[in-house]
Amino acid sequence: EIVFFDRSWYNRAMVEPVMGFCTHSQYEQFMHQAVQLEKLFYDDGIIIFKFWFSINIDEQKNRIEERKTNPLKQWKLSTVDMLAQQKWHDFTHYKEVMFERTSTPYAPWIIINGNVKETARLESIRFLLSKLDYPDKGESGVSFEVNPNIVSVFSNEQQKLYDVNEFNIWHGEKNDYLND
Repeated sequence: EIVFFDRSWYNRAMVEPVMGFCTHSQYEQFMHQAVQLEKLFYDDGIIIFKFWFSINIDEQKNRIEERKTNPLKQWKLSTVDMLAQQKWHDFTHYKEVMFERTSTPYAPWIIINGNVKETARLESIRFLLSKLDYPDKGESGVSFEVNPNIVSVFSNEQQKLYDVNEFNIWHGEKNDYLND
């Protein structure tokens, strides 16, 4: 089974403090609890992939302008979008803190260069398929070599990005209480 959560789970880590939608205490509580919750999931055997689709400031500006003018995308335009360019550096600060405080060996941040949507989506799928085992994997002849110029893994321990093709899912000690 695969379950997807959208970015709103991590809004408290970045959007809410920048926009003043939460107190400092609420922000700190989330930053602490997010890591604890992800560890509980991991201890239950759930593999967590946290993808961060990163775009640069110019691409963000283009996408916001498109939302303003394209009737099919106007519904996506929000107050936060309208302030995003002005608050770019604040968002960047909180994003970096989020990576540092919430990327763990069992739930690391997978950073995807998202400036080209189609490439970003394909490489994120390739990454996922490369890290999971399933029947007949590799028999199709499809390459699972992920483009390290598009995908990287944030290492909280080293405060840097891993080479994505060197990264493996962490299989550390698990809590065995379910088998008691």
